[in-house]
Amino acid sequence: EELSTHSCASWRPIHLQINYLIIMLSSCFVRVARRSAASAPAATMAARRSMAAAAAPSTVVSSSFNDGPPSVFDKIVKVTIIDPSGARRIIPAMVGQTLYAACDLNGVDLGPSSSGPPQEKVRSTTWTEPLYGEGAASGFDHVLLQGGNEGVEIVEPAHDNEKKMIEEYWDADEIFPESRLASQVEINAKMDGMVVYVPDRIVDDIP
Repeated sequence: EELSTHSCASWRPIHLQINYLIIMLSSCFVRVARRSAASAPAATMAARRSMAAAAAPSTVVSSSFNDGPPSVFDKIVKVTIIDPSGARRIIPAMVGQTLYAACDLNGVDLGPSSSGPPQEKVRSTTWTEPLYGEGAASGFDHVLLQGGNEGVEIVEPAHDNEKKMIEEYWDADEIFPESRLASQVEINAKMDGMVVYVPDRIVDDIP
């Protein structure tokens, strides 16, 4: 009995000490949790401010993008057509298509056209690649390109077959340095504002 009483008496203080330590630790955890919760919004805001400051330079938009995304209209030029009567008409032409195709799509009658693959292709100032195509096969679509236009200056020059067709279909007094076949002229971006004169049609419906 005495041993049992002594054991209980010695156990109680230890038990109370353990409970006291548990309570103290719990209160410490609660205080730490409250402080963390109170400082979390401030830390979050600070982090957001830091991220915004770091990203600020990347938000500067280049002036090249001020006009919006690329559009099909960036590839369209305006060409002025002058018919034999002197009447003017402005038509749209897509970069990369032929002048004949642009006129045909816009109701400008240049007569029939017969053309095969190109004879050759100028790749650089020092290299012209032979493609062995037949090129122009008729000369009805004769036009005069405006001299001095930047796009006309850089367009691929007439090949021998095109010159031959013009000479076969048109008289000497109707041929000029600006003479080209519309089916052999490829539209480029520098041709915006180019003027094209369409001479009188030659008869093409004789059986």
